[in-house]
Order: sequence, then structure tokens, then C-alpha cells
Amino acid sequence: MALGEKGMKRILIVLTLFAMLPPFYITAQAQPAAKLPRVARLSPSTATADEVVLAGFRQGLREHGWVENKNITLEYRFADGKTDRLAELAAELVRLQVDVILSGATVGAQAAKRATSTIPIVMVTTGDPVAAGLVASLARPGGNLTGVTALGQELSGKRLELLKEALPGINHIAVLSNPTNPDSKFSVKEVEAAANDLGVKLKVHEVGDPTKFDAAFKTMSAERAGAVLVLTDSMLFTHRKRIVELAAQNRLPAMYPISEYANVGGLMFYGANFPDMYRRAAAFVDKILKGAKPADLPIEQPTKFELVINLKAAKQIGLTIPPNVLARADRVIR
Repeated sequence: MALGEKGMKRILIVLTLFAMLPPFYITAQAQPAAKLPRVARLSPSTATADEVVLAGFRQGLREHGWVENKNITLEYRFADGKTDRLAELAAELVRLQVDVILSGATVGAQAAKRATSTIPIVMVTTGDPVAAGLVASLARPGGNLTGVTALGQELSGKRLELLKEALPGINHIAVLSNPTNPDSKFSVKEVEAAANDLGVKLKVHEVGDPTKFDAAFKTMSAERAGAVLVLTDSMLFTHRKRIVELAAQNRLPAMYPISEYANVGGLMFYGANFPDMYRRAAAFVDKILKGAKPADLPIEQPTKFELVINLKAAKQIGLTIPPNVLARADRVIR
């Protein structure tokens, strides 16, 4: 169809106006949307168990202006308690060329570090990253890894001390440990030193397979253990509900390394607040995305530790917590 005189005039006007636009405006309109930075979560645990700490991490991101799926993308990889899968998952994240890896536990940080020496890694762990060979020092980590650590091995002795205060009459305490966890041997040494000072007999029960929990608690009961101390470990944490149930069934007072044990019915917890540690880890991610190097960011340690006592759990096993111990609790579950 032939264009009339008016149609030709309209086309000429549009072309003229377009020609008058600044070149940078035309170029800007042609550019694709900016790529969102990608932060990967590498966890030895399950998605369900991880949600508690991830809530703290997302809160920390929001405090620094980062909102998931708005101006930042989060990739999730969970080993579901099978730590031998971490190497494969870490390699997958490296292939995706994520901007930062947020690793959980010492085993997660080790897997991430073995997978890459260039992608920044922010760890959250209870272990000693220096002893584990992850960093040169807490003040100057060096390399591509930094983050937050609770130095949980050093707290193991304090947990034993609190357990003895709550149960002054006990002289035999069982220790539940995962032998595949590289931090466990350090924690056991701390507990043994504390037990020697307290005059308490220890028996370490090593369980690397959750199907062996029932047998381990049966043995503790048969050996007349007066209480059980659970060491920090991602596999044990993943199955915390079952461990708490078995402690109750065997009427064993228990001290746990992470507050979520107490939240699902465990008797006592002493240590750092894990969701808050992940909230603080978000500050490291923020700095790295803005250009900071992990090597220049000192590793942080908690400044506050809390004691949680679950009176419901105490009543279930017929235990009375001494008033002096109860008075020291930061939180009491009634």
C-alpha cells in the first residue's frame, strides 16, 4: 500500500527526532540488564536444617542493602549430611563462576578451598581455621578465605564444666563424636583436659553413621553414663531431633553445642548464637562484593556466649536444675 503525503511526513518527523537523540542514550537502551552478583551457599547439612542459619544470613544481607532475587542471587548446594559430597558440590559452584562461596563448617570450608584459590570464600565454623590449615592467622587470613569462627573446640571444656555444675553428683560422662569431622580430635582433647581437672571419667562414643545412634545410646545407658556431651558436627546437627529423642528415652541429661538442639527439646546449650554468626558473615560478603579481598579481612570471633536451659526436658527425665545454674541462664525454655 502506498503511503500518502501525511504518512511520509510522520515518518520523516520520527527519523529526525531519533537522529537528534544523544548516542549514549541509544547505546544505553540497547544494553542488557546488569548481571546480579551470585553468592553460593555450600552446606554439609540439609536444606531444612540450614534454614535456621540462612534466615540470619538473609537478615544480614538486608542490613547491607542486598535482597535475594532483587539485587543479588543465592545458589544453594546441600550435602544432606554426606560430607563426601562436598567436593563435588564445590566443584560445581566453581564451574558456575559464582562471585562468593558461603561455606558451612570446617569440612565445607576445606572443600571450597580445595576447589578454588580465586573465588572468595566466607566461612562460618565452630572449628579453629588455623589448626585446620584453612588460614595463616585470624588477623591476616591470606589467600581467598575469611569469615566467622566460634573456636568451638575451646568451648567443649566449658560445656563439660557447666554439665558438671548442673549435675554435681555425676562422675561418668559420655561424649558423642563424629570421627570423620576434622575438628573432633581437638574438641576431644579439650574435653579430656577439662574432665581431668573436674575428676570426671569420660567415654568417647564415635558415630559417623546416623544408623548407629540407637546402639551408641544403648551402650551409654548400659555403661551407666550420668550424662552425655554432644560435640559440634554437621552430621550430628542434621539429625539433632533423633539425638535429643534418644537422650530423653535413655534418661540421659545432655549438653549440646548449638542452640537449635535446645529448641527441639534438648536439655542444655552453651555457645555462640549461630544465626547471628551467619548474620555477621553477610557483612563479609557485602565487603567482598564491593571490592575487598578476603586476605585483608580479619576473621571474627563471637563476643557473647549464651546458656540455654530447657526445663521441659529436665522435667521429662526427672531432673532438677540447681538454682545457681538456672540463674546464669540467658534463656530458659519452660
